[in-house]
Amino acid sequence: MDLAAQREGLLRRDAEWAELASEGREVDRILSYWTEDAVVIPPGLPSIVGKAALRQYVEGSMQIPGFRITWESKDVTLSPDGQLAYMFSRNAVTVSASDGTPITTEGRAVTIWRQEADGEWRCAVDIWNAEPAP
Repeated sequence: MDLAAQREGLLRRDAEWAELASEGREVDRILSYWTEDAVVIPPGLPSIVGKAALRQYVEGSMQIPGFRITWESKDVTLSPDGQLAYMFSRNAVTVSASDGTPITTEGRAVTIWRQEADGEWRCAVDIWNAEPAP
């Protein structure tokens, strides 16, 4: 198994997902990057478990005025058997204040990915929090 090629492929897949999410239009495609049993742990909110709950979360986020999320992952570590991986990333979430001014929160994240039976990598665990204040 070529672990370097696996890492590069996973970074490309994550970048495709980030681009889709930042465009915020194709809910089904955005959801396709998570496993069926995915757990998402957003800052200050309860865990979101499974595709049905994730659909509600993603659709709800898209209704927030000015909402936009972007991220970039850099480091990928694969398990020796090549079935699991984790990545560290930096993200930015923007929403509009009541006066319409954009407010952006910079964050950091860890995602855990699993190679599924169909050979595709999907995110199984997704957690992030805000960057520390300067």
